[in-house]
Parts: sequence; structure tokens; C-alpha cells
Amino acid sequence: MRSSALGVTAGLIGWFILVEIVSGILQGYYVPLFSDIVVHLGIRDADVNWFEAAQLLLSALVVPVLAKLGDMYGHKRILLIAAVLTAAATWWLAFAGSFWAFLIAWALQGFYVVWLPLEIALIFERGRRQNRGVSLTRRAAGLLVVGLQAGAILGALAAGRIFTATGGDMTLTLVVPAIAATLVAAVIWLGVPESSPEPGRRLDSRGFVILAVALLLVTSSLTFLRLNGPEVFWVWLLLAAGIAGFVVFALFELRQPDPAVDIRVLARPEMWPVQATALLVGISLLGAQGPLSTYAGTDPSLGYGLGLDATERSNIIGVYLVSLIVGAVLFAVTSRRASPRLVLIGAALLVGIGYTLFLPFHRELWQVLVNLCIAGLGSGALVGAMPAAAAAAAPRGQTGVASALTNTTKTIGGTFSSAVFGVVLAAGAGIVASETAASLGGYLTVWAVCAAGGFLSAVLLLVVPKVAFADDAETRAAVSPTV
Repeated sequence: MRSSALGVTAGLIGWFILVEIVSGILQGYYVPLFSDIVVHLGIRDADVNWFEAAQLLLSALVVPVLAKLGDMYGHKRILLIAAVLTAAATWWLAFAGSFWAFLIAWALQGFYVVWLPLEIALIFERGRRQNRGVSLTRRAAGLLVVGLQAGAILGALAAGRIFTATGGDMTLTLVVPAIAATLVAAVIWLGVPESSPEPGRRLDSRGFVILAVALLLVTSSLTFLRLNGPEVFWVWLLLAAGIAGFVVFALFELRQPDPAVDIRVLARPEMWPVQATALLVGISLLGAQGPLSTYAGTDPSLGYGLGLDATERSNIIGVYLVSLIVGAVLFAVTSRRASPRLVLIGAALLVGIGYTLFLPFHRELWQVLVNLCIAGLGSGALVGAMPAAAAAAAPRGQTGVASALTNTTKTIGGTFSSAVFGVVLAAGAGIVASETAASLGGYLTVWAVCAAGGFLSAVLLLVVPKVAFADDAETRAAVSPTV
């Protein structure tokens, strides 16, 4: 890397693009192999749901803690630890021969979720030294999302081919992402410089315990809601207890001199709409992909559905991922010339418009692809923008936690919508010609909720001050009081 500050930052972004490519590979590689993994482990198809649930639970619990530790002790140090843990878990996956071993390893692999927030914090701290941390982070975040989605496509395309090339040897097939994760740890160790943590910080362990319990209760209740249905009363008791836990957490944090999460910072007009938007984005980004796949595979003789096979359905997901990449690139480019706030509002509107178009136009493949591309452009821009916008709105020394919280709220939004959508679609099964297909009304409800999330995000972002997310607001964010 060149000795200039600009060269250091550009080189840093280049290293992180490599890291995010591997993150995308980890997220896309295993999905095409799930049917073969079921056979390999001797389990049922329904047991695969527990893999996702376990990883979501762990990521929701550890991401805020690791991000705070990054703010305290250096973001590179914690990023390297998270990469080593991810690599170790990925190697364990390759050689796990039982359901429980695979489940634990799969959950521990979820440490990769903290990579992006820590990368954003590192880039922002580097850019802040040049008085352009906000604009640099916006553009870099878009490029990182491009790397992430490109990696997901690469992983999804490579998995089946590698499995075939190895003669159906699952262990050899799963060694490939383990090697990639190991190389990422080496890249971080050798190529990434350390940030300058704020002195005198401490870990609010009691606050994080309360937050962890609240997150565990909420995410587990939503997972069990999806698995067991709404008629199980204890699921609602778990959800109520989790909400009460968040209230207790907020009251406790307001009394702490160095809180785990600064509630007063979250209440700022440039911060809370960003976190709320991340939650709403999670609804369509994480919760709507399952319904999309099942709708695409539904027999059109029922009067709806596309009747596509597995390969054709994967092509639809591939088109959607490409639209996310294009959206992230467009955000990185347009935010240089236009107000970042207006770009974010426009992106949220695209999500709302794309899913609204599903309501009248869903009978033909080209209609579904057009709708998905419109929504994907908006989603790609928002995915890249949210961590960067949160970092821009955070005071000095809290960029890691602020960026990480966008991931936590996005995960909660996705978990909530997955549970609700599962219940909505299951409620319609059996009242149509097929005993397994969901009703058209169920799918219309899913698309309507996703559309409402996009439009509501646009409204919330109107609350953000016009000067937010710009370099001239950086100094004010850095010196704003946090007590």
C-alpha cells in the first residue's frame, strides 16, 4: 500500500472486499447442499431449520459485545478473533458427523456476522483522520456489499459443482469454505492496520447480560413461533418477557456512565430512524426469500405460482442478488453527488414500490423478475448504507457498536417476519387445491407487509436532519455529549 493516507485507506478497503467475498461464500455455499447435508447427517429436512435458528441466536447475542470490545481494544484485534473463531467453526463443520456437532459448529460459524460492522468502524476511523470519514465510509460500504453479494453468488454456484467433482464426498466439499475462512484470518492479520481505541472505556458486563437475555428471549420466541405456530401459549410468554427485558435494559443503561449501548445516542434524530430502517429492511431482505422460493415453485394450475424447478428458482435468486449488487454500486456513486439522506429515502421507496407491484403483477415470470429487481436496487443501497449511516451518526468511540446494532435490528426484523410469514402461509395451506401450497392471500399478505416496510422506512428517514451523513456533520457528531 502507498504511504499516503489515501493509499492506506484504499488498500484497507481492498482487503475488506476480499474479506466480504469470503463472508458471502460462507452465506451462499451451504444452501444448495442442504439436501445432501440432510442425507450426510441422517436427519430430516425439517431439522435444517435449527441451523438457521442457532446461528441467528448466536449472532444476535455476540455481535453487540464484540463490537463494543472493538471500540475498547481495537477493531482489528476483535475482527481477527472473530475470523479465527469462524475459521475454526468452519473446519469443524467439514468433519462434523452428527447433527449436534454440526449444529454447534454452524452456530459458532455465525461470528462472521460481526465482520462488516468492524470493517465499517475501521474504515470510518481511518477516514476521520482525513476529515472525510462519512463520505469515504458511504462509498466503501457500497463496495463491501458488492463483495458480499458477489461472494454469495460465487459460493452458491461453486458448491454443487465441487460436490459433483469430489464424487459426492461431503467432507472434501465442506473443506473448501474452511480454507477460504482460514485465508481471511491471514489477510486480516497481515494486511489490516489497527484503529485507535478510546482510552478509559469499560465493558458494561451487566448491561450486556440483560441485553443478551432480552435478545435470546425475543429471537427464540420468534423461532418457536415459526416452528410451532401461534397456538402455543408459551411462545407469546417468551416474546412478552423479551420485550420487558428490553425495557429493563434501556432503564439500566440510562444510569450507566459508560453504557453497553448509549440509549441517548440511539434517541438522536439521525440515529433512531437508521436503526428502525435496518429492522424494516430485514423484513423483506431476510424474511421474504423463503416465500418467494415457494411461490416460484407453486403449481400454476392453482391459479397462481410459476411452477419452476429448483434450478430455475435459484436463477431468480441469482437475479435478485445481482440487483442488490447494482443497488449498492449506485448508492456508492450517487451519494457523492446527491444528498445521502435523499438517496436513502429513494432507496426505501424502491423497496416499497417493488413489493407493491407484486400485488397486481405476479402471474408471469418477467413480472416477478421486474418487481424483484426494483426492490433489489433499493435493498442493495440500504444494506450498504445502514452501517455507514449509523457510524456517521455515532460519537467518537462508539462507531463499532452503532454499526453492529444495524445488523442486530436487521436480524430481529428478519426473524420476526420469517415467523409471521410462516404462520400466514401455513394458515392458508389446505384451503386451496393443494394440501401443501399456501393460499394466494397468504402471499399477497407477505408482499403487502414488505411494501409497507419500505414505505415506512422512507417516512422515518424524512425525520433525519438534512445535514446528516455528510462530512460537514462529522465534527458535530464527534463532540456531541453522550450523557
